[in-house]
Amino acid sequence: MAILVTGGAGYIGSHTVAELLEKNEEVIVVDNLEKGHRDAIMSDKLNGCPKLFVGDLRDKDFLKEVFSKNDIEAVIHFAAYIEVGESVANPLKYYNNNVIATLNLLTAMKEAGVNKIVFSSTAATYGEPENIPILETDKTFPTNPYGETKLAVEKALKWADNAYGIKHVILRYFNASGAHVSGCIGEDHSPETHLIPLVIQAALGKRESIKIFGNDYNTPDGTCVRDYIHVSDLANAHYLALQSLRTREESNIYNLGNGKGFSVREVIDVVRKVTGRPIKAEDAPRRPGDPAILVASSEKIKKELNWEPKMADLETIVSTAWEWHKNHPDGYNDK
Repeated sequence: MAILVTGGAGYIGSHTVAELLEKNEEVIVVDNLEKGHRDAIMSDKLNGCPKLFVGDLRDKDFLKEVFSKNDIEAVIHFAAYIEVGESVANPLKYYNNNVIATLNLLTAMKEAGVNKIVFSSTAATYGEPENIPILETDKTFPTNPYGETKLAVEKALKWADNAYGIKHVILRYFNASGAHVSGCIGEDHSPETHLIPLVIQAALGKRESIKIFGNDYNTPDGTCVRDYIHVSDLANAHYLALQSLRTREESNIYNLGNGKGFSVREVIDVVRKVTGRPIKAEDAPRRPGDPAILVASSEKIKKELNWEPKMADLETIVSTAWEWHKNHPDGYNDK
């Protein structure tokens, strides 16, 4: 039986596809390739290639065809828009894609008798943290439409479990970063909003400088502190979540993070060290809604699923990202 990965040609999705193939799973990818890249799942350096269906989750007939033509055991669901700023400017776009598309997916699963799903959620469901590190039991009060759409799906999953027995594992994670150790897949967003690739762009001369938004936070060096987790460690957590659904058949929610934070200045300094290149940094005003510190507690998933990040130090994370970006300065060439 196959694992269906929605959004499997995206950044985290493609690394999870690589993880599943490494574990000799049969993999089917659904992606509309609006944000994803065909090349990300078709590398000859991976352990095989998945079957790719190009289409949109909002197309009910397309979904019905995917489920009818394949023997699907479980779903790992990544397909979503993820840009916080855009979600504030265009919330209906995010509800349409992130929520309605997922409801279509759950309906197709119900009709096909598929009762396992791993859902890619986010720390944005918590909003302003009430504890550091953040616990799964903390209140969820998103401060932007992106976080609200993810939380809406989490609630739909709860009721789908209650009514139809569709079991879920929800993974709320923080700053995905780095690239596959093979160097064949990595991060290619347009526009890019994540700190590490933005700093690497400055190292490559693709931007003149990097802006530091706020230098007066209550942190050791005055800049925001964030929890960075290697994308392959995230991928491994999705596989372990799938395994838990196979063996335990119970729903759960887990945070995923390093459990420690790195400041904006620390990230810039490590990129300078790894690349050996000067990077100009400029102080800029704070951005509204940026908490000083966001760090996850991952003790629950470590204890219950025996997950442990293998690439937790910042230099390793940046080194893998640099290896990808210096060899793919313009990202994938499939668009």
